[in-house]
Amino acid sequence: MKLLSFLLLVAIAAMQYPLWLGKASWLRVWQVDQEVIAARAENLQLQNRNNMLEAEVNDLKQGLEAIEERARSDLGMIKEDEILFQIVRNTQPQSTQSNPAQ
Repeated sequence: MKLLSFLLLVAIAAMQYPLWLGKASWLRVWQVDQEVIAARAENLQLQNRNNMLEAEVNDLKQGLEAIEERARSDLGMIKEDEILFQIVRNTQPQSTQSNPAQ
């Protein structure tokens, strides 16, 4: 009887091995599920970016306002009878200390 119980226990353990540690185990299913969730989130971000780019392309094809805005911001173009004020910032820090020894 003990031998039969032992054999049944070994048989149950052998059947459980693929479920927990095999190629299609629960752990692997959970990992793939997490990868799918991450891929869907990335796809959603990319879809939003594509929608924004598509809207910008449509604006550039159809409306002159978008072209004018692009020309003003990127190329610095101005309309006739307009005055452009451009503020240039000094990128080098000024030294506040003077060296009297020199």
